[in-house]
Amino acid sequence: MFHFHSPWFLLLLPLPFILRFLLPTLPKEKDKTAEIHFPAVDRLKNIFPNPLAAKKRSNFTFFGLLSLSWILLIMALMQPENVDQFKQTKNKGYDLMLAVDISGSMQALDFSTPAKAVSRLDVTKEVISNFIKGRQGDRLGLILFGQNAYLNVPLTLDTASVCSMLNDATPGMAGLATAIGDAIGLGVRTLRERPTGSRVLILLTDGEDNASSIPPLKAAKLAKQYGIRIYTIGIGKKGLVPFPNQLGGYGMAEVPMDEELLKEIAKETGGKYFSATNPKMLSYIYAKIGELEKSEANETLFLIREPLYQYPLSLSLLVLLLLTLIQLLNRRERYGF
Repeated sequence: MFHFHSPWFLLLLPLPFILRFLLPTLPKEKDKTAEIHFPAVDRLKNIFPNPLAAKKRSNFTFFGLLSLSWILLIMALMQPENVDQFKQTKNKGYDLMLAVDISGSMQALDFSTPAKAVSRLDVTKEVISNFIKGRQGDRLGLILFGQNAYLNVPLTLDTASVCSMLNDATPGMAGLATAIGDAIGLGVRTLRERPTGSRVLILLTDGEDNASSIPPLKAAKLAKQYGIRIYTIGIGKKGLVPFPNQLGGYGMAEVPMDEELLKEIAKETGGKYFSATNPKMLSYIYAKIGELEKSEANETLFLIREPLYQYPLSLSLLVLLLLTLIQLLNRRERYGF
């Protein structure tokens, strides 16, 4: 981007012309030479060139070049330059570990619409993917758990990889049961090495713990020791919900969920518990968590300046040099040296 660093020097442009009119002019000397009237003066004018006209042309050229030199000098004082700018953003990022239940009960179809059958896991994938895309600058990890808990994606800035691994998950892939305590323990083991104050675990489940090797509340107390906040989300409607069967049809089944346990886990670690009974509520919950754990960004603007003043300055000096040579040539022609 081209601009002038000191454009106010443009105010000096009319200075020579102002001085020209303000300063007093030298009185003209009276011509005391005798005048001779020649009857054929028109013939002499045609034969000999008019010295006054030549002098006027010479003065016009002189002042024109002098004005051009002055304009170029002012442009040099205005310091023309090319400026390239770029921004550097530094994020005070969080370490967010997402623990997602993919047990068999996540096949429940209580989030379906009249036009489409939608499982709990389908809605979870969509909402969490949108949440992940909005966490630029944060390190995110993914734990998928059912009967067993697995660290599918370690903490990374590559949000696309987290989304990809989440979307590839299927209900029952990690077993049909639910191991909430093991998922929390795995999250603690991953987050404990990260800087304090930024360790967050977001755990989503639709059931109750029935397969953990470590009790969930014991794992929550361990998380508290390492300063890890846990947000728990209970997903799904209460009571009987539509559930696919092995024959390709649907039946009604009840999926018990231990909300009291999820509330205790969140309270123990300084987090919060949320209940999501429809897709809009789940989206709101993740947006709310995003606000609670919002990253701070410091933006720094860097300018790379390329000065260009040397070009008008060089041209101004060349014009002055040309004026000097013209004056010397005129003097040599007039006086012979």
